[in-house]
Amino acid sequence: MLSGYRHPGYAAGMAEFGSLIELPRSGGWLLRRPIPGTSWHDAISPYPYLVCADWRALAADLDALEDDLVTVAAAPDPFGAYQFEDLASAFPSHLVPFKDHFVADLSVPEEAAVSRHHRAEALKALQRVNVEVTTSPIDHLDEWAALFALVVERFALRGMRAFSFAAFRHHLSLPGATMTRAVVGGETVAAHLQLQHDGVVYAHLAAHRPEARAFSTTYAMYLAERRYFTGRARVIDWGGVAGVSGNASGLSAFKQGWSTGTQPAWFAGRILNRDRYQQLADRVAAPTPGFFPAYRSGEFR
Repeated sequence: MLSGYRHPGYAAGMAEFGSLIELPRSGGWLLRRPIPGTSWHDAISPYPYLVCADWRALAADLDALEDDLVTVAAAPDPFGAYQFEDLASAFPSHLVPFKDHFVADLSVPEEAAVSRHHRAEALKALQRVNVEVTTSPIDHLDEWAALFALVVERFALRGMRAFSFAAFRHHLSLPGATMTRAVVGGETVAAHLQLQHDGVVYAHLAAHRPEARAFSTTYAMYLAERRYFTGRARVIDWGGVAGVSGNASGLSAFKQGWSTGTQPAWFAGRILNRDRYQQLADRVAAPTPGFFPAYRSGEFR
């Protein structure tokens, strides 16, 4: 049974952000969107990943879009069953390392996988915080939406990254969706949303109230998640950190303490109509170096 990002309901939940394009050979989905100031269109993968069943067929799917789109931009699933050559064939115009994801191999025992500091902090936090992992996150839709609204406001999120109530109504009911809730004094102060497919648990989104930090809820939740998914999955993908690879932030150090290694991630792009692409790129006075597509430089994708 299809689940998580692999389920077509995930892409369907993002349809308000673009017209759905099914990729019939590879089994993936894109979102077709208008290019401002023109009658042309481009496409992007649903946030956060392009997920395919047959990556070798992706190039042929994109070939078929040449008469319709100017470009395609995508973030391939970090755990997709592809070879580098599959991505290079599908995305000859732009293929760059984006960021490393911190991952936990769940076959490694907890004591060896988790840093001593993190484990001690988590065990201490669990004495004050009640943490539960539910396989029916849709039951907490209103609660989750209220928590995530705080994230949207704090980081001024827009577009797909801000999601919407309608998107969450789709995603929280998907097979493979789970939610971790941290409850203090009868009130949910933090929640994590996970999506699982093909043996990989993806840390999808996180939200918390300001008071959650005082209870070290994140430590408690990470340990509870690791214990819950052991025996139910192969790997947890804790995700990366803001910016490109090599960011040595506190979040990076925190995630590293829960991880057994890293998994590389890519950002990919393909120019389907080079003449139109050049016309659009020429309109941008000072494009951000390395940004793809150049004509959307400065936009929130």
